[in-house]
Amino acid sequence: MSNRKYFGTDGVRGLVGQYPITPEFALKLGWAAGKVLSKIGTKKVIIGKDTRISGYMLETSLEAGLIAAGIDVVLLGPMPTPAVAYLTQTFRAEAGIVISASHNPYHDNGIKFFSSEGLKLPDAVELEIEAMMDQDMECVPSEKLGKARRLVSADGRYIEFCKSQFPQGHSLEGLKIVLDCANGATYHIAPAVMQELGAEVIPFACEPNGLNINAKCGATDVAALQRKVVEEGADVGIAYDGDGDRVMMVDQHGEVFDGDDIVYIIACALQEQGELGGGVVGTVMSNMGLENALKAKGIGFERSKVGDRYVMALLKEKGWKIGGESSGHVLNLDLISTGDGIISSLQVLAAMVTSNKTLRDLGNGFVKYPMNMINVRYQPGTDPTLNPEVLAAVSEAEELLAGKGRVLLRKSGTEPVVRVMVEAEDQNQVLDYSSKIAQVVESVSS
Repeated sequence: MSNRKYFGTDGVRGLVGQYPITPEFALKLGWAAGKVLSKIGTKKVIIGKDTRISGYMLETSLEAGLIAAGIDVVLLGPMPTPAVAYLTQTFRAEAGIVISASHNPYHDNGIKFFSSEGLKLPDAVELEIEAMMDQDMECVPSEKLGKARRLVSADGRYIEFCKSQFPQGHSLEGLKIVLDCANGATYHIAPAVMQELGAEVIPFACEPNGLNINAKCGATDVAALQRKVVEEGADVGIAYDGDGDRVMMVDQHGEVFDGDDIVYIIACALQEQGELGGGVVGTVMSNMGLENALKAKGIGFERSKVGDRYVMALLKEKGWKIGGESSGHVLNLDLISTGDGIISSLQVLAAMVTSNKTLRDLGNGFVKYPMNMINVRYQPGTDPTLNPEVLAAVSEAEELLAGKGRVLLRKSGTEPVVRVMVEAEDQNQVLDYSSKIAQVVESVSS
């Protein structure tokens, strides 16, 4: 991805009002995407967004750019990212666009694209759009301009799709659920899905005002949800992030179940039904306890680089369907083409209902290894992970762990930081070895 001018691993993202998250850039991007996509087919693109105040500005700019290129636009309004992927497919659109910065604060925003198959745009198409950005913007003749319409039934369509992924003959009746929607794109979708399936729903962080998205709520900050679940005597709590592609869960005692737990529960449930059809993909950051717990059940496990696009690529290569990251980004490729917090949480709720077990019961068998991660800054242009002293420190720690733990050094993709991660059965070893390695990294980086 290093040769890109605008697109990162997850579209274009940045601080609102600073290049490239400006109305001028969005206008040109809409036009450039429209010119490239108009070569493909019937010239229709759908646009969804999360609840950030800047979404209005970017939506209008993208819409104008696409129309100037002769593309018809369908506006969905606030809609979870996976819903845009799904609706892009069902509407036979050439592409879907999501205006969102996912789990980031309100002052960030981003623009990402889905293909007609509900997948991230192929690299070749993104590069073609980037090349078109360098051309002068020209409007098509008036008779060839695109049109725009707002789809008022978008939420209802997606609610029905989500409900259809819950097992026939079962309901959520008798379950009390606290739903934390991060004041984001799921605020009007998730409560309706759960209520229509029969649950007693206590909405939490479901009142977006354009500025409170992901603010002390949602999948990146579940402390308030933990308190609320215990306070309400609920059976389970569910937290999505701002654009609804991540999920975290909380059991009746306030214990957090992250993406690793959710992947484990879904994989075990599918195995019991004889529908797993292969193994599970995690990332280099997935807890070692997950790998061991799955292997104890005879379920294969492979690790990809960090990032859902890499999890997706390895799943497709292996022909498997379940994968995810500890951050709560979970893929159920037999149900939907991208990570979907609502769909993933429904799979866990289905396992609870069909087995008559609590969330804690379903998580039994998976014991997390203690883990510690230390971020160490380094001079740009250098690579401490290849330094002989650092490699020797890592090697010594791995020898002492003797297969009962692991060490991971990883450079951040967004800042000059090396992440030093150690996990093992023994908490003291974890803290000791991670600290020693971090000190060596720091000494060669100064």
